[in-house]
Amino acid sequence: MHAPEATGRPITILMADDDEDDRDLARDALEGTALAELMEFVIDGQDLLDYLRHAGPYEESAATLPSLILLDLNMPRKDGREALAELKADAMLRRIPVVVLTTSRDEDDVRSVYDLGASSYIQKPFSHKHLTEVMQGIGKYWCEIVELPRDERN
Repeated sequence: MHAPEATGRPITILMADDDEDDRDLARDALEGTALAELMEFVIDGQDLLDYLRHAGPYEESAATLPSLILLDLNMPRKDGREALAELKADAMLRRIPVVVLTTSRDEDDVRSVYDLGASSYIQKPFSHKHLTEVMQGIGKYWCEIVELPRDERN
C-alpha cells in the first residue's frame, strides 16, 4: 500500500484481531487503495502490546509506532478492553488513535471503551461488501482527513 496522495504522509495501520478471516478481509479492503502505506496485524491484546513495546517476539523489530490501531474486543490471552486500558495508561502509546472494530453491540462495551480512551467504536459488518465500505471509510478518514501525531521514538 502507498501513502495517500492527498496528504503525502505515510500512514501505518496496526490491526489486532484473532479472526484470520477478518484480518484478510481488512487487508483486501485496503489493498490497491492509496489509503495506507502499511498494514500490520497481531492476533490478540498481548501481541499488540508486545508489538508496540518491542517486547517478546517483537524485541528485535524495527517497526515504528502505527498511526492508527484497529482493535477487536473479544480476543484470547488479553482482550481488547485490557489492551486498550494498558495502551492508554502508557505515556509513549496513549496518543495513538484506537478504533474499536468488533461484533459486540453491547452498550456497556461502547461506554467502557470510550471511557478507556477509544477514538471510535464501530460494529463489524457481516458482509464482505459492507466491511470493505467500512474499512475504506476508516482509511479515508484517518489517512486523509485528520492530523495524526508522529512516532516520537524515531
